[in-house]
Amino acid sequence: MSEEELDRTEALEDVRSHILAAQGPGVIASHIRHGELTFAVERGALLEFVRFLRDNSLCLFETLIDICGVDYPERGERFDVVYHFLSMRMNHRVRVKVATDEATPVPSLTGLFPAANWFEREAFDMYGIVFSDHPDMRRILTDYGFEGFPLRKDFPLTGHVEVRYDDLEKRVVYEPVKLTQEYRNFDFLSPWEGMTAELPGDEKADEESA
Repeated sequence: MSEEELDRTEALEDVRSHILAAQGPGVIASHIRHGELTFAVERGALLEFVRFLRDNSLCLFETLIDICGVDYPERGERFDVVYHFLSMRMNHRVRVKVATDEATPVPSLTGLFPAANWFEREAFDMYGIVFSDHPDMRRILTDYGFEGFPLRKDFPLTGHVEVRYDDLEKRVVYEPVKLTQEYRNFDFLSPWEGMTAELPGDEKADEESA
């Protein structure tokens, strides 16, 4: 580790210790890896935790960079909501994670960061994650009447419906997805179907060795 990286890690460790001293009860876990500071916090402690990050004079994480979802279908609380904040005055970044399931809402950050509005709508649209006290909790990227949540890992790659313009009806129509052929299994050995035992040209090598 270079001297610059060491100084950076020490600075983040000071920030981490300061946050834990003030907000420890709501923190599930925290770590510094690859020069990045991450906290996992309880859902109920999220608003107070983020307000502290924004307002505390030694933190000043005043810029919300992003909110995204992550899907872990094997978990009971299958989703992580991941927040990224930047302190331009302190030149630090922090990542905050909150776990939830398909039914339990996560507190909305729109009261603290108005920019959270569209980020949270996107997480709802793509994953079905619900945010309580959001002023406009509806889809933002998919079409009206869209079924399902496209970034869930159990969502089919083909989707449920396909859209096309019908020349006879002079309008856009929705139809169930119809595959033009069945899925095929490939052995990755040859571009020719059924060529699994021997690649073209191998027989010549066998004759020369004989």
